[in-house]
This record gives sequence, structure tokens and C-alpha cells, in this order.
Amino acid sequence: MQQLGAKATFLNSTLDADSAYEVEQQLLRGDLDLLYVAPERLMTDRFLNLLERSPIALFAIDEAHCVSQWGHDFRPEYIQLSVLHERFPDIPRIALTATADEATRKEIIQRLALENAELFVSGFDRPNICYSISQNQGNAKDQLLRFIRNEHETDAGIVYCLSRKKVEQTAEWLSSKGLNALPYHAGLSTQVRQLHQQRFLNEDGIIIVATIAFGMGIDKPDVRFVAHLNLPKSIEAYYQETGRAGRDGLPANAWMMYGLQDVIMLKQMMETSDADEAHKRVEHHKLQSMLGFSELTTCRRQALLQYFDDHMEEPCGNCDTCLTPVETWDATVVAQKALSCVYKTQQRFGVTYLIDVLLGKDNDRIKQFGHDQISVYGIGKELDAKQWRSIYRQLIARNLLSVDIEGHGNLCLTEQCRPVLRGEETLLLRKETKQAKSQSRGRKTQNNFKDANSTLWEALRACRKTLAEESGVPPFVVFHDATLMEMLDRQPQNHEQFSKITGVGKKKLEAYADAFIKIIEQHINSSTGTSSATDTMEETLQLLRSGMKADEIASHRNLKPTTIYGHLAKSIELGEVELQQVVDLSENEIKTIQNAFLSFSDEDRKLKPVYEALDGAFDYGLLQCIRASVN
Repeated sequence: MQQLGAKATFLNSTLDADSAYEVEQQLLRGDLDLLYVAPERLMTDRFLNLLERSPIALFAIDEAHCVSQWGHDFRPEYIQLSVLHERFPDIPRIALTATADEATRKEIIQRLALENAELFVSGFDRPNICYSISQNQGNAKDQLLRFIRNEHETDAGIVYCLSRKKVEQTAEWLSSKGLNALPYHAGLSTQVRQLHQQRFLNEDGIIIVATIAFGMGIDKPDVRFVAHLNLPKSIEAYYQETGRAGRDGLPANAWMMYGLQDVIMLKQMMETSDADEAHKRVEHHKLQSMLGFSELTTCRRQALLQYFDDHMEEPCGNCDTCLTPVETWDATVVAQKALSCVYKTQQRFGVTYLIDVLLGKDNDRIKQFGHDQISVYGIGKELDAKQWRSIYRQLIARNLLSVDIEGHGNLCLTEQCRPVLRGEETLLLRKETKQAKSQSRGRKTQNNFKDANSTLWEALRACRKTLAEESGVPPFVVFHDATLMEMLDRQPQNHEQFSKITGVGKKKLEAYADAFIKIIEQHINSSTGTSSATDTMEETLQLLRSGMKADEIASHRNLKPTTIYGHLAKSIELGEVELQQVVDLSENEIKTIQNAFLSFSDEDRKLKPVYEALDGAFDYGLLQCIRASVN
């Protein structure tokens, strides 16, 4: 906000006494536009007395879902914020959150006394995020490494794990593979956590491996991926955590791998928590909804939006189930049995009891209710209890059933289930397989700017980093990646042209335009056209001819392998170097890859379809060079 010209500051424990006193004086004098404080500080008598003596125009309560005891991230301090309308009845209040279903919204309104307030609910859709979920078959870390290397080698990202031990093991393992991975969890010292968070915010290409302790208030816009190595405890948690990717609007990935052990561990955590039984039931059913969402065969985005009472008419085309449809089976008859059992038992029971009825279990509770005499008793013996649980999870995820989480977790029929019950609609559910096909899911992305103009791109990023360090702010505060990309495309050469770049306001035009224009002019002046390689490409070629491999050149020049492969591919295309000098592959392997490129009619000969057609056997850098030999 200060970079944008606003008079904004914060008050927290990182400030020394003199700095904190000066902020308080600015507040009293009315010199501030914005002051950021945590609820814990706000609730102290000293700070409330300070507010009573200050000219306050508005209280803005961020992350307002923390008010809700039924939500996924309840914080008791937030409930005490009701003091605001009691002590300051004439000061307007606004509550904001990106993650709240209808029940949570109702509780926010009630607890913060906002009954007469306007309610604004914008869409929950994040169309630039590609969602991808698969089951862990024992190779999750290897899959994660391949995903990062092939799609996000130079990018910032977050990897979420369920335990502190797994955070540290994963961060250490990724670091051993040459990635800049840092751990973050509540068991680390405050100094280490602050250091790792600042590196993540201020440096490019840092990967944070974290528990859910990391993320609240993190607004780094150029996070290109969020990965989960364990199942989140709820759809709300999943939505909020994945929502930390792609805040600049550019393509990003939400990648997850989960296993049965995650479910067991989460259930154990729930059972041993200090929460009362009502809250444990809520947490249990939110976990079941998350499991059902993970097992979907239909568009994930549609189901995610439906959960938050938002709607999308057509499948999104940018999630794994849209891009690579899963194998399904006709589950219409078993779904009818499952739904009929809910109906015949008066919609009063949870999943475990309903499965017992379907399996014809001989127990006192079923006899007590007389359900051993109804038509659905024992009609589901063709499936076991585990399979029926999967059926019910998927029916809940499809919104054919709902869970009464404020009651005792009983299942209820929805209007959407009528066509299935009547046999008017065929229902296809996910067919479980022993081994999910390992591949990076599709994402709508454009990385051409990193390949075709890698030299200028790196120069612009270096300029941004220098300016950020001079100002004492993270690089994205200077400009987002999207703004740099537009500079790359337009290459403005004066202030008027620079002012037309998205994200450039009056203050940033004055502060930064000259520095970036100078970089662009240097690039234009040093360019030698398309007939020969640039100076930096020539340096790469000289090292190649000296006997170095691509990875060794990257290490020697302190550049990313993707940059070096970009140089080599361009050199192959220009006839500066032979393909065999670059790639260490057999003639048969080269021929196989060349034929794969030729089999696609796409004039651009994109890398991703070939990468997937070859089951990920060859890295993108090699494919880029071989594509150059085909073109």
C-alpha cells in the first residue's frame, strides 16, 4: 500500500517500543489511511482505549470465516470482535473472506451483528487454476519432483504436508534434488520461520514446504503452484490453500496426491482433539466431503463451486477430470439402492448405519428401528462396506445427497437425486484402479515468454529484484510477473508507452519506468536479429563445444537449465550446432521423439502433447531441442 502511495502501516510485536509509539501517535493524529492489527492486539484494553481517542472511519475484518465455529479455521479471538459494534456503534464495519459456505456466512453475520448489512457474494471461480488430484500409490515424492521439474522448475510454489516431520523430510529431499525448498511449521523457531517466509516473499523460485501453519495473510501473487502431499481436512481448507496460487491471474496449478493413511491420520487428529462431539461430527463430515470431491469423475471446478453455492453451467476444461477423463462405470442401480436406503430410513441416519442396512447386518439397533423389515434391508451385498462408503462419498460430492452437519450427520436427499431415483438419468461413478497413470495434468499456460525471450525476461526480473531490495519490499510489490510479461511483449521505449502497461500507475511510472526502459533498450541494441545467436547464446555454445553438458553449463553460468536448453534449441534451429552435440540419446530415441512431433498437426508443435504421448519419459528441455531439429 505504501508503494501505491497510501499512508499505511502495521502494529505488531516485531516493532520496537519507539516505532510502536510513533505508529500510535500517527493514529491519534489522523495521519494514517490504513492500520493493520491482529485481533489479539485489538482486544487489549490499552488498544481499545487508543481507538476511542482516534478518528476511525471503518473497521475492516479480514479472514472473517475465522469467526465461525463451524468453519475450517476457527480462532476464538475472532468471536470477541463483537466488541466493535458494542463500543463503537457509529463506526461502519465490513467483514471479508474468500472462503465461506452458506452456514459460515450466516454465523459471521450473527456473531459480528451484521444482520442489517448488505451481503456481497462474488463468484468463487479461479479460472486460471488447473485442479489435479490423484491417489498416492507409494511414489508421491517422485511424482511431485517430476511435476515441479517439468512444469515449474523456475517457479515459486507451496507444498503442504500434514505433519511437521513430513514437512522437514520433504523439504530436505527436494533440496537434495537441486530445488530451493525451505521448511515451515510451528515447531521451528520464530527466527527461522520469519527468515524462510521473507525469502519466499523476496526471492524468485523459492518453494515453501509447510503445514497449514503457513499461508494466512500470504499474498505473494506469483505463486505458480500449490501442491498437497496429504488430503486437506475440508473443501474449505483445500479451496483456501489452493487459492494462494496464481493471484496475479496467470496460469497456476493446484496439484494433490492423497492416500488412505491421510484419512486415518486426520480422523485420529479429530478424535483426540479437545473439540466437543458436535464439532467432531462437523469435522468428520467435512472430511467425507473432501474425500468425495477427490473421487469425482465429473468436472472438479463445477463441484467446488457448487459446494459454495456458486454455479457453472458447463465443465471447465481446466481440471484433470476434464483434460484426462477418468474410467467410469454405470453405477445407476447401486446409486438407486443407496438413495432408496436414505429414503426408507426417513433421512435420519449417517453413512455407517445405512451401509449396515444395505449389507443386512444383524444388530440390535437395526432391529430396534424395524429396518430389518424394510425392502432395502440386505439388498447391497454385492459390494463391501468400503465400496459403499465410496459410493456415498461420490453421491454427496455430486450433490445427490447432503449432510446435516448441524444435526447428527444424517444424510438427506436433494432435488438433484430425483432423476437418478426414477431411472431417468444414468449415473457414472469413478472406477477405482490399482495404479493411477502418472503424468502432469494439463494446464492452460503460456511459457513462450520464458523460452523465446529468456535473456530479456531474466534481465527484467533482475532489475525488479534490485529495485525491490532498494525499496525494502518483495519483488512482486514492484511489479507482478504479468506486468513483466507485458513489458516483454510490448517492449516500451518511452514513458508514454510504459504507462500503458497493466499495473503501471502514476507513482510506479515515475519510480521505475526509466530503469526498465533502459534494460529494454539495451536488449534491443544488443540484438543481432534472427540470423545468428545473441552474445549469451554464443557463450552457451562455446561451453557446449568445450565438452560441457546442458546441466553443467547451467550450473557454470548460474542459469536455469530451461534457459540453457532455450539457447541450444535456438542454435539448432539456426544451424549453429548439430542435434547430436546437444542431446545424449540414441538414434532410435531421437527418431521416436521426432515422429511424435510430426504426428501432431499443430503448427506450433507444442511440447506438452508430445511429453504426454511419450508418458513423460523425456524432459521438456530435450523435447525442445528435438522440436527445433524437426522445424
